[in-house]
Amino acid sequence: MENDNVIIVRHLSKHFGNFKAVDNISFEVKKGEVFGFLGANGAGKTTAMKMLCALSKPTSGSAFVAGYDISTNPNKIKARIGYMSQKFSLYEDLSVFENIKLFGGIYGMKRKDIENNANILLERLEMTEERNTMVKSLPLGWKQKLAFSVAVFHQPQIVFLDEPTGGVDPITRRRFWEMICETAATGITVFVTTHYMDEAEYCNRVSLMVDGQIAALDTPNALKTQFNVQSMEEVFFQIAGKAKRGEGL
Repeated sequence: MENDNVIIVRHLSKHFGNFKAVDNISFEVKKGEVFGFLGANGAGKTTAMKMLCALSKPTSGSAFVAGYDISTNPNKIKARIGYMSQKFSLYEDLSVFENIKLFGGIYGMKRKDIENNANILLERLEMTEERNTMVKSLPLGWKQKLAFSVAVFHQPQIVFLDEPTGGVDPITRRRFWEMICETAATGITVFVTTHYMDEAEYCNRVSLMVDGQIAALDTPNALKTQFNVQSMEEVFFQIAGKAKRGEGL
């Protein structure tokens, strides 16, 4: 790995026929960094994330995640990352503890460690009394913080969050980002996509994709200075206005 980079992407592309969903992107992400991966629908960010999670093979180029090549060592990568989607990645018909136990097992944790760490987790989340509650009965904000906690339960090197705050109120979103920052402070890298531009302000660095390519990449403050605007939303509008294709991959 180069320095402290836990994600290294070099000329990565994904084509579907003549359509270039991801077109020759290159970047690095450091250990413990909160890295925002932004773009309008159809920009290619979801396709790029799937490749980095070793769920989709690239058409060309290369990427190393947690020290492993996404093309030749996908299983090594999957064991070292966590993932949370907008739908929170929980099983609604299982209890809180059953979800923790299930994902702990999927990530290869020992049964004793799952039990011990689950008790600590539930206490930290103030959900000890909800241990046997069905997830479908939980308020949306509780589901969200549980899903994120499950995604990092096995202490992965990197956690990928795919628009994790969609559909929740601003206060819950802010509390969720507090959890993200606390997690990054422990050394876990957070790679997050979001369509809320105010959330980009919480990121150490931000990449903005347009038509499958990275149109800008820097800290939020540097980007606002570069485009001579006051907010990341204004940066996004200037960049996204150049997009030529509509919604898609």
